[in-house]
Amino acid sequence: MEPVAGSYRAAGVDIDAAEAAKDEIATRVAATHNVSVLRGVGLFGGFFRAPKSDGEVVLVASADSVGTKVLVASLAGHHYPIGIDLVHHCVNDILACGARPLFFLDYYATPKLDPAALREIIRGLTDACKDAGCALIGGETAQLPGIYQPGTYDLAGFVVGAVKESRIIDGSSIQDGDVVIGFPSSGLHTNGYSLARLALGLDGDPNDAQSKLTEPLDGSLSLTLKDLLLLPHRSYLPQISPLLDLGIPQGMAHITGGGIAGNVSRIIPDGLLAEFDLNSWVPDPIFSIIQERGSISDDEMFKVFNMGIGFVVVVRPADVDRTLNEADEARVVGRIVSATDEANVRFVRNGDGWIAS
Repeated sequence: MEPVAGSYRAAGVDIDAAEAAKDEIATRVAATHNVSVLRGVGLFGGFFRAPKSDGEVVLVASADSVGTKVLVASLAGHHYPIGIDLVHHCVNDILACGARPLFFLDYYATPKLDPAALREIIRGLTDACKDAGCALIGGETAQLPGIYQPGTYDLAGFVVGAVKESRIIDGSSIQDGDVVIGFPSSGLHTNGYSLARLALGLDGDPNDAQSKLTEPLDGSLSLTLKDLLLLPHRSYLPQISPLLDLGIPQGMAHITGGGIAGNVSRIIPDGLLAEFDLNSWVPDPIFSIIQERGSISDDEMFKVFNMGIGFVVVVRPADVDRTLNEADEARVVGRIVSATDEANVRFVRNGDGWIAS
């Protein structure tokens, strides 16, 4: 089947194929596990009981990259946010499990080293690590001509954090009647850039793409596409840590690739459904710009992008006010209800609901 124009598949990324591949390898991955591995795969981090900790301390690890956002950074000649993106993305993943970061490693690969770009990336990495109380203890810099295109690079990160086993958050305690709290994103964060670049016409002539990035947007004297596309991925550690100390979260999701439905569904127990009220928040302007210029459907937008919600916390009704008081900008965006079918995430606007496929 040919990919639909204005879709992630048309931009070269097939989420469905990736999920199918992950399902196929799950059995082989599980075969490597021993008694120290907790909860298997599928959550936002991997759990490993720390040796000689009497079963109390669990290490939580995650690996990720900033994807094709690096191509936008290269076009703009602005690499500092990319280092921040990488750390924040990885830290948010283990945070969704209830863990705080301990240390971080990075992997930078390029066909030919650009010392100036690397310095800016490392500056972003180290600034973000310091803010997170996370030690950057090592990494790898590889020059791989023939694998990467000239003027490009790839950046991946690996974080390890810790949580007491009794304080792990995995969504298993979520129940009917709980409330869904959403935390706003700062734009696209680090996901969906292949589709965004296609929709915004940034994949053609580099000079033309650079011009599009720096032209003021309609109704703005100074704001450009570059400004919106290179906003750093937000860290939710400062807002979520107080909630963890209070024992409030019943489940948490970091909204990355796969959008709200693809990530929240990972923590919702069978028989329950997270219902999101689309009238409860307004996505950042960058999303409407991408959708209009790329003629992208609502369903595809919600499947690919975070749509203005970067992190989700499920809490008991009695804890809603405390959560909102502790967390600036957070808002109620939905509720947990009993499911009548296999779907576990639904979007509702003006009384009409739809399931993100």
